[in-house]
Amino acid sequence: MGPNPFIGVVYHWIGGLASATNFVPFRGIKRWSWEIFWIIQGIAAWLIAPMVLALLLVPNLFRVLHAAPSSSMGYACFWGVMWGVGGLTFGLSIRYLGIALGYAIALGFCTAFGTLMPPIFSGQMSSILHEASGQVILAGVGVCMVAIAVSGLAGYSKEHEISSEDRAEAGERDFSFGKGLAVAIFAGIMSSCFAYGLAAGKPIAEIARVELIAQHRLDLWQNLPVLVVVLWGGFVTNFLWSLFLIIKNRSFAQFAGAPGINPMGATTVAAEQDEVDLTRRLTGQTLVKNYILAALAGVIWYFQFFFYSMGQTKMGKYDFSSWTLHMASIIIFATLWGVALHEWKGTSRRTKALVALGLFLLVGSTVVVGYGNYLKVR
Repeated sequence: MGPNPFIGVVYHWIGGLASATNFVPFRGIKRWSWEIFWIIQGIAAWLIAPMVLALLLVPNLFRVLHAAPSSSMGYACFWGVMWGVGGLTFGLSIRYLGIALGYAIALGFCTAFGTLMPPIFSGQMSSILHEASGQVILAGVGVCMVAIAVSGLAGYSKEHEISSEDRAEAGERDFSFGKGLAVAIFAGIMSSCFAYGLAAGKPIAEIARVELIAQHRLDLWQNLPVLVVVLWGGFVTNFLWSLFLIIKNRSFAQFAGAPGINPMGATTVAAEQDEVDLTRRLTGQTLVKNYILAALAGVIWYFQFFFYSMGQTKMGKYDFSSWTLHMASIIIFATLWGVALHEWKGTSRRTKALVALGLFLLVGSTVVVGYGNYLKVR
């Protein structure tokens, strides 16, 4: 079907919306500890959803994986394990900073490392720097980084303006800019390993593309087997850490209805007493709802990379820019969710203006990057 950067940008926007929406269902989970709903969403996001969709859309999936070079499989899985560390700490950054600010800071570092390191390691950076299209793309990456800095400044202002009652209502009872900043920086750097995993899995994607074409299917799905392998690695890290917390906190009984505390639940101050009532078991209806919400969060999370993989096939030779488009799109929609969920309630006009400026610059960065790719393929 050939490259089409503007369609690729649309796919990345849809993926960004899915990623930014991932944490919203967590707010509705009642009296479950973090490690309980995190592992359930992880099973849905990193095992079930990628395997089911790859089996449906890629013919002879297991033959494709069996034919892939062992080095490609190994490195893709390894970088998935490293990304899993970022995924864990990313969840903590959302807990300490809220959806809008947590996404902005963590994904800012994830954008820089995930976009620039793969072409540097592959030796592609020299040609990028000497072509007009590559220079435009890098300018778009620069605009994205400026936008993220503006968003971070908005968060710093927010910490000094918002009340504890408003934070609780927005699901930010543990808000801490200093602690959250440190966690978000580490999470962003480690989360960029996902981009390395996708780059390592390109031989797998090529085998899948040949199989898809031979079966008269769209090569749009060629990256789905790569996601399966990378996410296997990510699941290992998250499963082991969640298991450690379940044993440490003795929270295993919550799977069957024992009560806990959801640190990301939105509540009013009056309703907070019910949230921390550790003597009353969850009703069957509440327990089922918790499972559904956690699994839904996982499926929504997976769809970010489902659409990312589609968008990447449309970006042409400089598909490394897909990472910037994806990250910028996530932050755009996370910022909009933050506004919708009143995370900026009680802040000054200056802080809200910084939020608006950051959002404007992020949208602009996706347009610039998309135009740079268009120059390359026209």
